[in-house]
Amino acid sequence: MNRHLLARLFALLVAASSLLALPARAQDEAPDVLIKRLSTEVLGSVKADPLVRGGDVARIMALVDAKLMPNMNFKRMTASAVGPVWRQVSPEQQKRLQEEFKTLLVRTYAGAVSQVNDLSISVKPLRAAADDREVVVRTEIKGRGDPITLDYRLEKTPGDGAGWKIYNLNVMGVWLVETYRSQFAQEINAKGIDGLIATLADRNKANAGKG
Repeated sequence: MNRHLLARLFALLVAASSLLALPARAQDEAPDVLIKRLSTEVLGSVKADPLVRGGDVARIMALVDAKLMPNMNFKRMTASAVGPVWRQVSPEQQKRLQEEFKTLLVRTYAGAVSQVNDLSISVKPLRAAADDREVVVRTEIKGRGDPITLDYRLEKTPGDGAGWKIYNLNVMGVWLVETYRSQFAQEINAKGIDGLIATLADRNKANAGKG
C-alpha cells in the first residue's frame, strides 16, 4: 500500500474526530492540543476495532459520522473543492455534493486502514498568535520508512459550536482540497454541477461494487 495513500487515510480519520468530547472542552482546547488528543484517541480506536482495520466501509462511515464530522468544517472543505461556482449551487445540491464527497473520501482510503497499527504521530510546536483565527498545525506520521509530513488547517468558529474546526489537510506538500479542486473543475466545466454530482455518485457506486 502506498504510504502517501495511507497517510491521507489517517488524516481523514484523525482530522477532526470529537470522540464525544464536551463542547466546552473543544472550545477551550488549543488547536495543537486538540490535534494531539484526537490523533492519539482515534489511532487507539482504529487499532481496537478489527472491522475498521479490515476496511469495512459501513463501519468506517459510522466512525466518520460519529467522531470526525463534529470537529470538521466539511461544508467549507467541499465549497473550497468546488470553487467559486459554489455560491450558485442550491442548498439541495450542496447537500448532495457534501454527501458524495464524504463517501468518495471514505471509500478511497478505506483499504489502507489495516496498516494503521504501524503508525504513531508527533505534533510540532504551534507557531501562532493568541488572537489568530486560522492556524496550521504541523505533525509527523512515523512508521515504516521515512516520516511523513501531515499538516492541518484549522479555523476558530464562533457561536454554539465554537471551537477549532479542520477544513484542509496537507500530506507531503499536497493540500487535499486543492487536489480535488482541479478534478472537480474539469467536471463542472464539462457537465455543470449536476454532472459533477452524478460523476461522484457513479464513482462511489463503482467503488462499492469493488467491495
